[in-house]
Amino acid sequence: MAKNARIIGTGRSYPEGILTNADLERMVETSDEWITQRVGIKQRHKAAEGEYTSQFAVAASRQAIERAKIDPAEIDLVICATVTPDQILPSTGCLIQTELGAHKAAAFDVVAACSGFLYGLTLANQMIRGGQSRYALVIGAEILTRYVDYTDRSTCVIFGDGAGAAVLAADDDAERGILATRIRSDGRYAEQLFAPGGGTRLGHSAESLAAGDYYFKMRGNELFKVAVRSMAEVSREVLEEAGCRAEDVKLFIPHQANQRITDSVADKLKVDPSIVYSNIAYHGNTSSASIPIALDECIEAGRVAEGDLVLLASFGGGVTWGGVLLRW
Repeated sequence: MAKNARIIGTGRSYPEGILTNADLERMVETSDEWITQRVGIKQRHKAAEGEYTSQFAVAASRQAIERAKIDPAEIDLVICATVTPDQILPSTGCLIQTELGAHKAAAFDVVAACSGFLYGLTLANQMIRGGQSRYALVIGAEILTRYVDYTDRSTCVIFGDGAGAAVLAADDDAERGILATRIRSDGRYAEQLFAPGGGTRLGHSAESLAAGDYYFKMRGNELFKVAVRSMAEVSREVLEEAGCRAEDVKLFIPHQANQRITDSVADKLKVDPSIVYSNIAYHGNTSSASIPIALDECIEAGRVAEGDLVLLASFGGGVTWGGVLLRW
């Protein structure tokens, strides 16, 4: 009999450094009012020189493992979702595995931008249901501030750094854990949010570096409509698969990209605004880390009770999107 995958521990970590809207006012032509009205962000965490992605991923993972009350050696799957790896080779997942002492685990990275954590949950869920894993560690970790152009006010005000992690375990209770998942992508929208430099196409030439090809580039207006539509549709899909309704959901955690996107998706789903969690004002958009950070905050704040239906939805560059429905 297939087992369900259930989250048994979560954790989060982010740099001590904070970049406020007031700081950005001194760096680029912008204002606190403009940023707040446009995306709902007041501050974001920013890694210091010498800090790197796996440091925060390991810290979040250790917290999740401790709360899961398991030994790292019991973990047999490590998935790290990131678009800002420590290095090209090996994967950041392997580096995290080594630091944790999860030596028997299969470890790899997932590159799905802001949807990466939900892609990771989907993969871990299938591995657990298929009997190949008993304990899985799924991480979303990013240092995005290294890839923003601080002369471009449309992007530099948005992104922040951090990591979140979750330990999943096989469970015999079919009524608890992950009930349904959906992941999607559409590469036709690739140039709405992308970073063209650093790969084999443009390489690492002096010309490419001078042109800022490794910086994130975004067409926000076009992306907004696609994001709202996609997140609402995938949320309905996982609810329908599980035989649930939007009004049954006790907690909705969307990817923290833009407060206006969050509000629009919640409105389309017709969910009570009181169940929609938002922390974008304090963290900015941390890409794959946003949902696990938010989930850990909700658990710590007592916003999740046993038996609650929790809906997660994301949208990111690629473009990618996904939804996960789980019973706590």
